[in-house]
Amino acid sequence: MPEHMMTICLLAHAGATWFMVGLIWFVQVVHYPLMKVAATGDFLAYSKAHLARTPFVVGPVMLVEGCSAVLLVWGAKGWFTGGVLAWAGLALVLVICGVTFVVHVPLHQRLSAGFDDVLWRRLVASNWARTWAWSARGVIALLMLRVH
Repeated sequence: MPEHMMTICLLAHAGATWFMVGLIWFVQVVHYPLMKVAATGDFLAYSKAHLARTPFVVGPVMLVEGCSAVLLVWGAKGWFTGGVLAWAGLALVLVICGVTFVVHVPLHQRLSAGFDDVLWRRLVASNWARTWAWSARGVIALLMLRVH
């Protein structure tokens, strides 16, 4: 990959990753805990709105993040000057996607039928895996910029 393309890719990657780091911490600390409060009102409308709106916010950013992670693995120069970081970042993308699509999407779909305290607790607890994975990705993205 040409040097200027690698720079653009790294910047897009870091921007997308840090957007998601901020968003996942907001979700973990504010949004998911407020679901319990919403349960006392019209939780079905809240849950359905969450399912309808969230993909428009996270989908494009996760797409940029995932594609740039793949490109960075492909374009990394040298094992110790970016390759290890690129592979670690890509591995964390796979963890995040796995938890998102295997655990969170089904939980949100089940919650769209009505609030369930057990499902909600499972959602909040399992989201820590994504929160820490994205936080680690943020550190990796900064390190990759530093190495570059």
